[in-house]
Amino acid sequence: MSWHSMYKSSKFRHVYGKAGSREQCYEGIPITYSVHDSHFCAVNPKFLAVVTESAGGGAFLVIPLHKPGRIDPHHPKVCGHQGSVMDIRWSPFMDNIIASSSEDCTVRIWQIPDGGLRRNMTEALMILIGHIRRAGLIEWHPTCSGILLSAGYDCKILIWNLEEGVAVKMIDSHPDVILCMSFNTDGSLLATSCKDKKLCIIDPRSGKVLQEADCKSTRVNRVVFLGNLKRVLTTGVSRWNTRQIALWDQDLSAPITEEEIDGLSGVLFPFYDADTHMLYLAGKGDGNIRYYEVSPEKPFLQFLMEFRSPAPQKGLGVMPKRGVDVSECEIFRFYKLVTLKGLVEPISMIVPRRSETYQEDIFPMTAGTESALSAAEWLSGIDRGPLLISLKEAYKRPNPAGLRASKRVYSHGLVKVLPSTTYSMIVLSHKQLLKMVFKQQDEIRKLKDELGEKDERIRQLELELKNLRNTGSE
Repeated sequence: MSWHSMYKSSKFRHVYGKAGSREQCYEGIPITYSVHDSHFCAVNPKFLAVVTESAGGGAFLVIPLHKPGRIDPHHPKVCGHQGSVMDIRWSPFMDNIIASSSEDCTVRIWQIPDGGLRRNMTEALMILIGHIRRAGLIEWHPTCSGILLSAGYDCKILIWNLEEGVAVKMIDSHPDVILCMSFNTDGSLLATSCKDKKLCIIDPRSGKVLQEADCKSTRVNRVVFLGNLKRVLTTGVSRWNTRQIALWDQDLSAPITEEEIDGLSGVLFPFYDADTHMLYLAGKGDGNIRYYEVSPEKPFLQFLMEFRSPAPQKGLGVMPKRGVDVSECEIFRFYKLVTLKGLVEPISMIVPRRSETYQEDIFPMTAGTESALSAAEWLSGIDRGPLLISLKEAYKRPNPAGLRASKRVYSHGLVKVLPSTTYSMIVLSHKQLLKMVFKQQDEIRKLKDELGEKDERIRQLELELKNLRNTGSE
């Protein structure tokens, strides 16, 4: 009888975690003591943002990524919120744009100048007012730069059109606080978990609940879409108070597989890398990060290894794939908040390879910074996947020039402007500039499409000309 290993061959079998040296860490950061289940950290190839303790309102630090070391106690902050900051997210399309949500019930859009802050920033590019209780979660649309979602403790999800600065949809299908939101790859579906123990798949444009699972025996905390696999993964607590993960088909009929992790109490955060089909699990208050390989067939979730550290993590920021170090075969990078030390520590996930050439099998085409469609197109029902780039080629990040801070306030589509005529004119010009920036990516995409069509036409004409010459020579 032949013997078959329970493990299939995998190029990621020996991935290991590597903590950054002290010279690569960011020290002296007064990390927030908030107990809200958020990461309190966001990162992109230019900046690191960390929610911090602040008197008289909420604030977060923005640090240029290339300036690690000890942070000045008087480092400038983004401190325009009137309540504690609960969530921060960088735009996936513009590295200088960040969104924040707060206990003051507002969501604000900020533009960080190149090189970082030189003084405290109090004026936001946009102030989005719509929630009647604190705004706990925000989520950018994965392929449309002009769409942002926010979820509040009023049990509502608001969809914001940033090109117009208005709330275009309110999803009011949850009876309790929304714990997590996750888009699928093209942003056509939204998965949510709720405090009422229900897991939902929602059409975000109509607000209709397409699928629903009542997890009575478990308490689902976090949910994440698994790329193009048409599956979702949840983390939560079983009836025996053990942390567990569950894999679901998109129809949410029943879990495909469930696995108990341990008996700790911290929320288990899932991170999914669609390029490598790897899943990372990191618990709040833990010092370790487990990672798995996800496959469409059994065993579905294959445990690979575990990164261990004695320092507990408050939260984790994740670098977009376009910011990893390709030359070191780094496929994923975390930024770990260590509250007791006031430290932010980078942790790299590395595939051990000796070759110095570009490893195309572990770095496939990945999402770039170009928007695939405009807000109007998405709202009209059009879906497109992300525009992909190769990490092998030189990559230039767009600089949204011309954006400046303004004091616009939006409330359910009604624009409130301060009663000064001069200030109204300034706000109007800022609106026009913002719309130009968001629509510029759509114009670039259309021009590229036209250029591709013309190139195809040229190739056809060259082929016809070649055929005519061959016919004439005969």
